[in-house]
Amino acid sequence: MVEGLAQAEAVVAACADTAVWALGADDLIAALDAAHRVEQRLAAVKLALIRELDGRGTPIVQGASSTAVWLRERLHLTVPAARRLVDLATALDAGNPGIRQALADADITLDQARVIADTVTTVESAAGSAVAGKAVGVLVEWAGQFDPTLLRKLGTRILDHIAPDIADRAAQAALDAEDRRAARDRHVTLSTLADGRLRLTGTLDSETAGLFRAAIDPLTAPTGPDDQRSPGQRRHDALADLCRLSLRTGELPEHGGEPPQLVVTTSFDGLVRQIGAGTLDSGFELAPETVRRLACDAAILPAVLGSAGQTLDVGRHRRLITGPLRRALVLRDRGCAFPGCDRPPRWCDAHHIRHWADGGGTSLRNAVMLCGHHHRHVHSGEWAVRLGGDGHPEFIPPAWLDPTQVPRRNHYHRRT
Repeated sequence: MVEGLAQAEAVVAACADTAVWALGADDLIAALDAAHRVEQRLAAVKLALIRELDGRGTPIVQGASSTAVWLRERLHLTVPAARRLVDLATALDAGNPGIRQALADADITLDQARVIADTVTTVESAAGSAVAGKAVGVLVEWAGQFDPTLLRKLGTRILDHIAPDIADRAAQAALDAEDRRAARDRHVTLSTLADGRLRLTGTLDSETAGLFRAAIDPLTAPTGPDDQRSPGQRRHDALADLCRLSLRTGELPEHGGEPPQLVVTTSFDGLVRQIGAGTLDSGFELAPETVRRLACDAAILPAVLGSAGQTLDVGRHRRLITGPLRRALVLRDRGCAFPGCDRPPRWCDAHHIRHWADGGGTSLRNAVMLCGHHHRHVHSGEWAVRLGGDGHPEFIPPAWLDPTQVPRRNHYHRRT
């Protein structure tokens, strides 16, 4: 096998070096189909190898706590992905050999094999191995027409086709099995990138997915005709809004004896001169513009540092816009004041029209409510903010958007 796989690897490597731009459309499609078939056949081989290694206990002998952990280190997989491979390898080895053969014949994909194995396990527990064997044939045939998601939905009612007398009981068993799979596979992975950003991946169970969508969907709509963010960017910003709201509630458990908080270190001189970067407690830096935006609606905790950077004294924090002043701001603006935005007060920051570091006072005349998106937008410097003669905020658009720069207001929150 090793020699055969080495030869296959050499052939695939040669294909990878081929200039695909020279192929005609028909040849491109044929090559894609062939590559897909090879991928499934190799997946069957890979699962067989994993099953044999797991059965022999080789990963444990080599010092790993489990086969999944060993695969994570060996193949650079996540533990959930590795565990799913081990589980599927076990299912294909112990279950109906028709699934393994269908994958080796490239009649089904790896994801379809996982769906079929899960479904057949449920069918076998409800109706026995003979009926499970029939289910494999039907599901493999359906796999030629349906993707894994639809195949799983169809699988919940497969006994309607092969054993209708026990279909209702088996359907309930399938739902119970799906709940167990969802509980087993639920996870969220946070991966810190080299530049301080975070890659967020995971799988939510149905209940958590419903909660997440209920919370995030109202915040993902465009905030107005000027909102040029992509759907993915809007979801990102909505998640940030959810985090801000959670931190404002004061109901999160303490962390290290302190309320949860975002800590940014910068110099006062750099903040005033708009040139000072900030440093998160994780060690990653923030741009000066971001530091000034965060300082608009944050607790300022002055600290005196020695020449070597050691902390000599920490003063009492001073919250900039809070309490009665914030309530007055809510009564006046009723939400994000940017033209066309419908975000309510709980999603908004209090922005200093003239920045506090520039000598701007902490007063109603120098404050305006802005949602997270428009707070960043205003800090980019393209829009100017001021209070009109009636004491309500108005926004002057950049010249490229409106050469006449006629002030605009938010009419969404105005009382009728």
